[in-house]
Amino acid sequence: MNTLFLPELREMLADANRAELEEFCDALNAGRTAEFMEGLDNEEIWQVLQYAPPDRRAEIFGYFEHERQVEMLASHPVEQAAELVDEISSDDRVDLLQEIDQPRVEQILQLLPAEDRRDIQRLQSYKGETAGALMTTEVAMLAENLTVREALDELGRQASELETIYYLYVVDENNQLRGIVSTRQLVSRLNRPSLTLGEMMESDVISVLVTDDQEHVAEKVERFNLLAIPVVDSGRQLLGIITHDDVIDVVREELEEDAQRIAAVEPLEQDFLRIALMSLSYKRGIWLIILFFAALLTAFALRHYDQELETYAWLVAFIPLIISAGGNSGSQSATLVITAMTSGDVKLTDWPQVLRREAIVSLILGGFLASIGYAFAIFLAPSAFDALVIPFTLLSVIVCGCLCGAALPIMFKRIGWDPAMMSNPFVAGIVDILGIVIYINIARMLLG
Repeated sequence: MNTLFLPELREMLADANRAELEEFCDALNAGRTAEFMEGLDNEEIWQVLQYAPPDRRAEIFGYFEHERQVEMLASHPVEQAAELVDEISSDDRVDLLQEIDQPRVEQILQLLPAEDRRDIQRLQSYKGETAGALMTTEVAMLAENLTVREALDELGRQASELETIYYLYVVDENNQLRGIVSTRQLVSRLNRPSLTLGEMMESDVISVLVTDDQEHVAEKVERFNLLAIPVVDSGRQLLGIITHDDVIDVVREELEEDAQRIAAVEPLEQDFLRIALMSLSYKRGIWLIILFFAALLTAFALRHYDQELETYAWLVAFIPLIISAGGNSGSQSATLVITAMTSGDVKLTDWPQVLRREAIVSLILGGFLASIGYAFAIFLAPSAFDALVIPFTLLSVIVCGCLCGAALPIMFKRIGWDPAMMSNPFVAGIVDILGIVIYINIARMLLG
């Protein structure tokens, strides 16, 4: 929070100093203007925004936290809220309106132009986390028979309504996507003003379907290094575009969800400090209960081997070591495989190579830790031969942990589930049970 201008802003508001407030709203970058206003309460921010022109007001408003934006739209005069919503980009205003009470939304919609109202309702109809829910309908669409000069003139007429003009989309009379021209291409052809868009466009356009999942959209934008990607229906009719800033939000959201799933927590719909405590407890409790029963299986496994543990009491001291070695190695493998699959480095067809690499790495790690374990086991075991139980178990458990941690996320992906659901605690719970079984059976073979 930057408090540099707070006293001056409050003084200008108290004096209703229109000239200075208008200058403040207009003089700086919109992001910096919002930063200087963060220390104000919502009522004060709203008052300051009224001194900015409508388009500038929406630009500054967009830099405040999403929750503050929702609170301000929900609590201030509906006429002012509608005027602001009318200037916000189509995808952003839909996201905001979805979090406001329906009666208030209806009041705002009634004050919007019919075209904007229909646009909002159309975007609200798309399923969440799809390209349709993510796109903006503010897109530069030009006819292919326009010349360079005519295209520039038309672009100038459309510019104030567009979110971005990185790319110009060439369409036919039915709005079917025919090609794409970058603004750089257009400007570079100014020396040939009679050239048409149809002659200079690229017809092989990378696009996504309106029903595509947002993760698929992000993968395409990253793979082809795009600043924006067009969204079409099954008939190739251009519906909108998804810009790179929206893709960044998707990537951040997906990474947060994956990180939470890896930690065995259901993804949070709200910020950690804002989500209701009961909801937070529920999302954490689901997996804790599952893991609790998994841990009970470990207890039952130990109970099953009571006789062996009574006969060889010194084995009990190494149980935490065995369990942690297997669980930690499995968690490492699961995390590496999940992140590699998320980034696209590992595909389902790569599973033989993944398992082969994990088998080799697990033997290296297991051999190293087994050597250390044997060095300590000699001092606790009745004899050097008896102490061999520990290195053999460590090697076996680490190999088992690594292979389970690598294989289980791939199996989840194969059956259509999110591989991040195969969380670290879940892998550790499985390997704990296997570790006990392996430990006691190796002890039986060597000591029995």
